[in-house]
Amino acid sequence: MKAISIVIITYNRPEDVLILLKNISEQKAATELLESVIIIDNDSSTSYQQVKNYIATQALPYQYIKSNENLGVARGRNMGIALAQAPIIITIDDDAYFKETDALLKIEGLFASQYAQENNIGVFCFKVFYGSTGALQTNAFPHKKIEKYRDKAQFLSSYYIGCGHAILKKVYDHAGVYPTDFFYGMEEYDLSYRILDLGYRIAYDNSVAIIHNESPKGRTALAIKMQMLWVNKSKVAYRYLPKKYFYTTTLMWSIHFLMTTKCNLKLFIEGWQKIIAIPKLEQRKTISATTLAYIKSVEGRMSF
Repeated sequence: MKAISIVIITYNRPEDVLILLKNISEQKAATELLESVIIIDNDSSTSYQQVKNYIATQALPYQYIKSNENLGVARGRNMGIALAQAPIIITIDDDAYFKETDALLKIEGLFASQYAQENNIGVFCFKVFYGSTGALQTNAFPHKKIEKYRDKAQFLSSYYIGCGHAILKKVYDHAGVYPTDFFYGMEEYDLSYRILDLGYRIAYDNSVAIIHNESPKGRTALAIKMQMLWVNKSKVAYRYLPKKYFYTTTLMWSIHFLMTTKCNLKLFIEGWQKIIAIPKLEQRKTISATTLAYIKSVEGRMSF
């Protein structure tokens, strides 16, 4: 069996997807490594004909699938993951691409490495740079202590970032997929806790670099996006962490929401209404003491 599947979730970004697909086609050993490249179109209103035309000219196993609804990030990924059959499943944003042409070879090698075997690595996440400036994208870096960890070549982490990462198929089989009630944001945290609680570990490796042309085009409006992040992070804290972290998370994110949305009181009140309902609607599946100890050992942050 070929080693790698790639899953791409897209919405109204055909030009960016075309850049990414061409980048994948230029990868060394792509023909030998790729079992599938699955593009899930989340019911875009923009034509993807240029993407389909390009796929028709390529020998690589591209699959373009148009959803009849906008599934959001989590459900869209779940659709792609269900179709992927390779042992390694890479997910990369539709407005990103690999910086170098040996990325697939490196990713295969990372999972085969002694480091991965000794630490039972189930997830590798990569270094992400802004396409516009070339600077490190700090909000796509898998550690909150950025200045301490930014120059490290490799380290263990408590979570991964969605922009560019690879997860073993067997990890999805054991831990499950993304929460279907999350339209946007924090779905990686939810899955991270389940992955860690099974004894798999998450690692960062800077040998694989992603260029991210992040843009507001086709994205959710900031205030709504921030409310989703706040509510979803609160759900994750309630589901998996000791209750004190649920309280600190909801409080700190409420302040963060007000600061980033210039005091959008309507969505602030609506957000608190959703959060107050969490204990009535959610079941707690608190992670083990062993997992909590691991998160603390890698200096993970649980309160915000």
